[in-house]
Amino acid sequence: MAESKNNVETKTVVNDLIFKELVKRGYSLEGNTRVWNIADSKLWYLTSDQAQAYLDVEKSDKYKKDMIDPEIELLEEAIPKIKNSIVFGNEVTIVDIGCGDGKKAIVPIQILKESHNKIKYCPVDISAYMVERAIEKISKENSVDEIIDFQWNVSDFENMENVTKLLRRGGKELFMMFLGSTLGNFDPHDVLYALQNSMEFGDSLLIGVALSENIDPVEIERAYASKYSDHFLGYVLTELGFDREDIEFGARYRHSRVESYFKINKEKIIIFQDKEIRFNKGDQIIVAYSHKFDKKKLEGIVKLYFANYTFFINKEKTWALILCKK
Repeated sequence: MAESKNNVETKTVVNDLIFKELVKRGYSLEGNTRVWNIADSKLWYLTSDQAQAYLDVEKSDKYKKDMIDPEIELLEEAIPKIKNSIVFGNEVTIVDIGCGDGKKAIVPIQILKESHNKIKYCPVDISAYMVERAIEKISKENSVDEIIDFQWNVSDFENMENVTKLLRRGGKELFMMFLGSTLGNFDPHDVLYALQNSMEFGDSLLIGVALSENIDPVEIERAYASKYSDHFLGYVLTELGFDREDIEFGARYRHSRVESYFKINKEKIIIFQDKEIRFNKGDQIIVAYSHKFDKKKLEGIVKLYFANYTFFINKEKTWALILCKK
């Protein structure tokens, strides 16, 4: 610890990746409020504690009800309808992009195994911790013949071309999954371009997205400003040296997305190497975005990258699975 001439607490040991993002991006002004934007999912899973905190979010009653159960139920409905169009021969390689702990892959694995002799499973995530959890969970499934464990398991969508080239050796088509409404955490055009570019003729991509046909901003802000999200995303700032009592979590809906942010309650100076960042009381740091889509908007984006696609929507119209073929 060090102390500045103004007696503002500083910390010299910080996460260099997060610090560099702050320096690179700087801040913008909204009125008199300085807003720092480091919304990047790469910063959410830098440690095993962060990754586990996200899995704890998934266990919360509301998140499970709104984000886990509907997608699993829709997978149970959709996979039997599409299985003949996504697998050729007696072998299927499932590429689970953003795999988390692997629980959503269990339904496709079990259903596809009913009519195909051999299933390979390849978990891909930016968090090594998540890949380990997925391998652990799927290893317990008797339906899987092989779990692909190699250097490219820890990747993001930008590196999918490297992953898929190795997996399709021997001319095998791939069944790629991008579930959990993960699409909303990024610019959807960047993601779909990268995924489409990683595919070859015959490959399939199944995207899972939460639909927001009639958004109540107050309700959605309340849902995102949960204690579980506070705990999970708060690691981004504690990795910088902030104390939890010096930051206040909030969420707001604007520009068709939810912004999760922290308000700084106490002036803070962070020093790393030869650089210094001063945060004022009242500054805001945006740490996450979640883009929201209705079916019309989502379809308008998907058709820019895939000519062959099919939507599956649950009866509540809260969730969509989109099967994209190349």
